[in-house]
Amino acid sequence: MARDRTPTRRRGRLLAASAAALALGGTALAEVPASAASRPKGHDVSSHQKNVDWRSAKAKGARFVYVKATESTTYRNPYFDRQFNDSRAAGLVRGAYHFALPDRSSGRAQAAHFVRNGGGWTADGWTLPPALDIEYNPYDKKHKCYGLSRAGMVGWIASFSDEIKRLTGRRPVIYTTTHWWNTCTGGSRAFAAGHALWIARYDAAGPGALPAGWSSWTFWQFDNGGGALPGDQNLFNGSLDRLKRFARGA
Repeated sequence: MARDRTPTRRRGRLLAASAAALALGGTALAEVPASAASRPKGHDVSSHQKNVDWRSAKAKGARFVYVKATESTTYRNPYFDRQFNDSRAAGLVRGAYHFALPDRSSGRAQAAHFVRNGGGWTADGWTLPPALDIEYNPYDKKHKCYGLSRAGMVGWIASFSDEIKRLTGRRPVIYTTTHWWNTCTGGSRAFAAGHALWIARYDAAGPGALPAGWSSWTFWQFDNGGGALPGDQNLFNGSLDRLKRFARGA
């Protein structure tokens, strides 16, 4: 995801992703992969991007954006309202995401904080479902899975998801990498049926092998900030009409 406060999770994720990409023979990308150029382009932003020129982003091809709202139960992006509302005014479909810190508090508590601070949803065709950003711990490299067992991590995600569903009526989109999912959940298949996948992988060949249970991806983060749009570069796996139907809950 896009860089936020210090210590930055983007830096930690970038190092992990770069290592994973090298291990897989991949490369970081700066442009839309040719094989996916027809899919709607989007991006994700946080407080690092501050006051985004949304009309310029749309002119460069952006059709959707995810905006960081919260982290744990103690942080809210101070630019969230402006980013979320101004992106909609510019004609982008937008949604909010939460950066999970499972060692700080329960999934239920973090979901409630998220919804109170921008992570809601309405079936207006312009609001994407809330998203859970869950990845390697950027604050403690010795506890990259936040000190939780695999069963404990699965339980934490389930608690977060259940509370989001109770409060908004939608299951959250799950942003992750295949490597993290296999390492920290043991390749759990418990979420694939009801949760759209937002996969991060920087390789021109495509998203690669998906986490256990998922047979397709909904969003693909293919570049970590080197593209034309502010923040990280993403694609939606479908047409623009399908994106709007997905936003409505179809």
